[in-house]
Amino acid sequence: MRHSTLLWMLLILVSIMALIFLNLLLGSVSIPYSSVWNILWNLGEEPVTWQNIVWKSRFPQAITALVAGAGLSISGLQMQTVFRNPLAGPSVLGISSGASLGVAFVVLLSGSLGGVALSKLGFMGEMALSVAAIVGALAVMSLIVYVSQKVKGNVTLLIIGVMIGYVANAVIGVLKFFSVEEDIRAYVIWGLGSFSRVSGNQMTLFVSIMSLLLPLSFLLVKTMNLMLLGDSYARNLGLNVKRARLLVITSAGILTAIVTAYCGPIVFLGLAVPHLCRSIFQTSDHRVLMPGVLLVGATLALICNLIARMPGFEGALPVNSVTALVGAPVVASILFRKRKNELSE
Repeated sequence: MRHSTLLWMLLILVSIMALIFLNLLLGSVSIPYSSVWNILWNLGEEPVTWQNIVWKSRFPQAITALVAGAGLSISGLQMQTVFRNPLAGPSVLGISSGASLGVAFVVLLSGSLGGVALSKLGFMGEMALSVAAIVGALAVMSLIVYVSQKVKGNVTLLIIGVMIGYVANAVIGVLKFFSVEEDIRAYVIWGLGSFSRVSGNQMTLFVSIMSLLLPLSFLLVKTMNLMLLGDSYARNLGLNVKRARLLVITSAGILTAIVTAYCGPIVFLGLAVPHLCRSIFQTSDHRVLMPGVLLVGATLALICNLIARMPGFEGALPVNSVTALVGAPVVASILFRKRKNELSE
């Protein structure tokens, strides 16, 4: 790696540490800097209320944001590589829509058929949401994997993925029409995305799953570098293009499915971060981009979580509103700068 790349990586790591501490420090309840430090290192006797806020609310949110941001960013990079499309993202194949459809079936039908709104079931309701989202996302991903073996062109597969997303959204619309108001509200809140619904044992399970999936995704670095050369060159260099495409799509799909199940559909991170990393590191080499997007994705997610819980707000803003406000200008500015450089050359 070049010295500039290593320096950037080090700066991003330091910023992640600082942002984690800021996420523990700032929020709707004001806790002094010294008290947060004492709670972290178990020094002194701080109020139990403050300890609960830090350890049971702010810390799980920060870790969830860090891991989810890393997962979505790697998924976005994989999608943009396999489709060679700068607008490709984690939700491009309808996998997020599949997760939403799974949640819609459970949430919107629970009140109509069972007579009890899922939002009233507490922890069991949250677990049911996670399971439904995973089942829905993996079902759509299985369909995409099956279709990818039947069609040759990436563009065709991309269009089919978009169509699957439209069908899922149409079914969700029908379910909303026949559902009670309380269930629709619960579904809409889930759809806004949040890092705060993952806590306790759920956070441990989420982090454990992602800690296994993220390192496995790095095994595809060499494959993705070969895919950048185009199908013909990659095939001449001994790459099984069909199998490679299947592996990358599966990896991106599973990462998206797990994050969506626990945090809801988080937009823009997977689309914006790969562009930002290419601009920062000035390379298309996935040996640099993969760790780069992991770190930058985690950083951006922590920033978004911090903005969503800014002091002065009661509760928290929807994460999707913040990620879109942060991500859209980033992508637009990078594309404008790239276009300006091309014209100047």
